[in-house]
Amino acid sequence: MPLRLSESLYADIAAWAEDDFRSVNGQIEYLLTQCVKQRKKNGKYVPGHGNPPEL
Repeated sequence: MPLRLSESLYADIAAWAEDDFRSVNGQIEYLLTQCVKQRKKNGKYVPGHGNPPEL
């Protein structure tokens, strides 16, 4: 799936990925997974309104 990022955001994620010994794709997946987990933990989903699938 294509993802459009600004050059500066991509560079920041790439540097972070390198620090964490991940690929850029792996870093983006890790960050998205952490965000979804945090949101679930905070209970901010509204049942029946397009909640993401379980990870």
